[in-house]
Amino acid sequence: MAGQILAGIRVLELGQLIAGPFAAKTLADFGAQVVKIEPPGQGDPLRKWRLLHEGTSVWWEAQSRNKQSVCVDLRQPEGQDIVRQLAAEADVLIENFRPGTLEKWGLSWETLHALNPRLIMLRISGYGQTGPKAREPGFAAIGEAMAGLRYLNGEPGRAPVRAGLSLGDTIAGLHGALGVLLALYQRDARGGQGQVIDAALYESLFNLSESLLPEYSVFGAVREPAGASLPGIAPSNAYPCRDGYVLIAGNGDAIYARLMARIGRDDLGRDPDLAHNDGRARRVAEIDQAIGAWTGERGIDEVLQAMREADVPSGRIYSVADIAHDPHYQARGAITRLEAASGIAVDMPAVFPCLSANPGAVRERAPTLGEHTDAVLEAAGLSEEQREALRARGVIA
Repeated sequence: MAGQILAGIRVLELGQLIAGPFAAKTLADFGAQVVKIEPPGQGDPLRKWRLLHEGTSVWWEAQSRNKQSVCVDLRQPEGQDIVRQLAAEADVLIENFRPGTLEKWGLSWETLHALNPRLIMLRISGYGQTGPKAREPGFAAIGEAMAGLRYLNGEPGRAPVRAGLSLGDTIAGLHGALGVLLALYQRDARGGQGQVIDAALYESLFNLSESLLPEYSVFGAVREPAGASLPGIAPSNAYPCRDGYVLIAGNGDAIYARLMARIGRDDLGRDPDLAHNDGRARRVAEIDQAIGAWTGERGIDEVLQAMREADVPSGRIYSVADIAHDPHYQARGAITRLEAASGIAVDMPAVFPCLSANPGAVRERAPTLGEHTDAVLEAAGLSEEQREALRARGVIA
């Protein structure tokens, strides 16, 4: 097996919480050396988010695997000097502060590019580095609203809902990681220099909006919330069973015919007006009622078995408990277990996507706060005496 693709790539992570660190985690999983800069004291706030074990979030263990932690106070000039020194030798710098913050600290792109013309800077923010909203605070929830996602989520006539995950952050992180890979290819394979990747949370989600804007621009159509269904694509919905709900996606033409035959509704399956999606979309309520009447008389397992026999895409609605015990997840190695610094075993998603020749790997547990400060700064040329003096002044910890 060949080595990891990003081995030898040095990443300096200045971000906190989710978007920037998620991008760095993605690169680290494929071999990049990620040095995470954290403020002395509490460190990255994610260390205290959600459920804690012995004072540390188990989310932190998944988000910060394969990283090194260095405590530096970026608000002090000497701390800024340290970052400039590390950036001069880095391939990538990742940050997700509000635009203008790095400039205030003397860490602007212009400054760092002059020190290291090969440096690639990933900047993730709520609204991007330019535009009238650039300097406003922007979290994932606001980006999801601005991108149109929140408008669509929920039942008609009810308040918008969220997915229960910070999709804006992680999707922006994935866009940022993609931008880094493109910039590395341009720099290393085509003889270019470093450049800035400007990734906005709202734009990353907007990029996933499919036909939303084209339909509005051509027809003036505003897609409205539709609950569990997918407007204009039929049938695709959550259908009631005696013991819960199942998802059935019978929206392919041949699949639809097989579905209708399996539930005993050949009258709908052979109706020429319903042979294609546009016709089915016009009569979706009638089709959904027929499917729901059939599933409502059966249990989830019986419905899923019938759908498998008819080769119709379907599935139960998983909780995380279902995921943890599912045989397909296990067979694919989609869940990995890591021992945290506290000694507890933590299950987390494995490395994705799966590469055949150069797969990613979880090599190291998440670091304790400042665990690698001395090792990283010593490698950067700071003597023990210099480090002790900086530590005494609270610049490093």
